[in-house]
Amino acid sequence: MEDLDLLILGAGWTATFLIPLLQKHSLSFAATTTTGRPVAGQPTIPFRFNPDDDNARSAIAALPRARSVLVTFPLYGPGPSKFLVESYTSTHQSASASASSTFRIIQLGSTGIWQGKGGQTFTTGDSPWVDRHSAYDDTNARAVAEVELLKLGGCVLNLAGLWGGVRDPRNWVQRVAKTKEEVKGKKSLHLVHGMDVARGVLQVVRCDGGKWEELGKGQRWMLTDGFVYDWWALLAGWAEGSDGEVSEQAMWVGELMGEEGVKGLPRAMEALGRCYDSREFWRVFGMVPVKARV
Repeated sequence: MEDLDLLILGAGWTATFLIPLLQKHSLSFAATTTTGRPVAGQPTIPFRFNPDDDNARSAIAALPRARSVLVTFPLYGPGPSKFLVESYTSTHQSASASASSTFRIIQLGSTGIWQGKGGQTFTTGDSPWVDRHSAYDDTNARAVAEVELLKLGGCVLNLAGLWGGVRDPRNWVQRVAKTKEEVKGKKSLHLVHGMDVARGVLQVVRCDGGKWEELGKGQRWMLTDGFVYDWWALLAGWAEGSDGEVSEQAMWVGELMGEEGVKGLPRAMEALGRCYDSREFWRVFGMVPVKARV
């Protein structure tokens, strides 16, 4: 049986954008969910990854063989990445394959690794800019698992805040900015739309031969839509509440602008603290985000 182009482990929100794109480009794929529920109109394979389960290796062995494997769920700490890569490789590698022939494992990560405990910002000198080469919180459990995968030849795509479809950033306001004090502390926000995540994954999957060796294997990439959003500007722009009245958050922004001498929005990059620079991914892969600006 011919290898699939892609196996999606954990077909959730991202897959609702990725599956239609794979179909559009005639790429073969399979996807898993914990229950086997359909996603984007396609059936999925019941699968739950638990490296501590006695049947974990046999569950991985039962998965279809694909040239690339996308891991959408987070892995934490040392061990899981190694177990997944070695289990999939050993149970799916054909006897005739060369020792250097390996499967491409792609992990979806979070740009949150560049934000340390207590909101610590990993920036260099006085510059607020952070890119994929910048220092990150190497004690972060997800980052530890990602480093393990990178050393095994995998690829990590660290994604900014995900939006699109059922995910609307306006719905986050009541959770993250409930008080004036919380609004005061809100600085930068970085986003990437599900469609652009899917397009990015597709480009990595379609890397041919030496291009994977150069751009995929052992590489960590940062994906944002290229904008650095000012939370205050967003809250002010979303001033009209669902009831037609001005939102409390917009009122607080107005008060804070007066108290802190902010003459206009958005605030300067330096005032926003941490600013992600993801230009390299889009430039190297010859793309631009198509869903930029929330």
